[in-house]
Amino acid sequence: MNKVVGSAIEAIADVPDGATIMMGGFGLCGIPEHLIAAVRERGLKDLVVISNNAGVDDFGIGRLLQTRQVKKMISSYVGENRLFEELLLSGELDVELIPQGTLAERLRAGGAGIPAFYTATGVGTQVAEGKEVRQFDGRRYVLERWLRADFAFVKAWRGDRGGNLLYRRTARNFNPMMATAAKVTIAEVEELVEPGALDPDEVHTPGIYVDRILQGPGYEKRIEQRTTRTGGAR
Repeated sequence: MNKVVGSAIEAIADVPDGATIMMGGFGLCGIPEHLIAAVRERGLKDLVVISNNAGVDDFGIGRLLQTRQVKKMISSYVGENRLFEELLLSGELDVELIPQGTLAERLRAGGAGIPAFYTATGVGTQVAEGKEVRQFDGRRYVLERWLRADFAFVKAWRGDRGGNLLYRRTARNFNPMMATAAKVTIAEVEELVEPGALDPDEVHTPGIYVDRILQGPGYEKRIEQRTTRTGGAR
């Protein structure tokens, strides 16, 4: 089955205003750059975005915050985005902050068909407010619900025309889980290959989870905080 589409704009043609969209990646690594740019170009609004990070001021999801296209962010770490802070404090952006491990497990549960689970993370804090807390073996646990979405935008290193995906290193964070937890999964890849070119033992996301795939024309791969060392190598 050939799931290839010609462009990011074509890939998101049926994404409506108000959609809930998972956007993969960790920091600025492995983010669906071209799909995010297509959302901005189309001018979609009132979006609910589920992503570990919120991008930076002028890149990634930060570009959608600039244009006020995001209504709510469900995230774990947002410390690199000053605009995000301004929108949150002004009340222009609804935000649900989730401990990173809990976010990962809620995504995994969504893909596995597990509607809820108990975790010790967040018990006794604001994270647990309004949620059921139960005791197991003398320890308290808070009930957390799965996360599901209308669309998942993921970015992989290599993919074939059937949608099988291989992620590279840090990009494997969050992308594979999100690919399983949405009604429609759209993947963009750096390298598009023919079926059979990927070693089945190396496939991270089987094509059955992917509805559309496109090859990106190029990636910026920005670094959030560049750290360098002065002097010679040790």
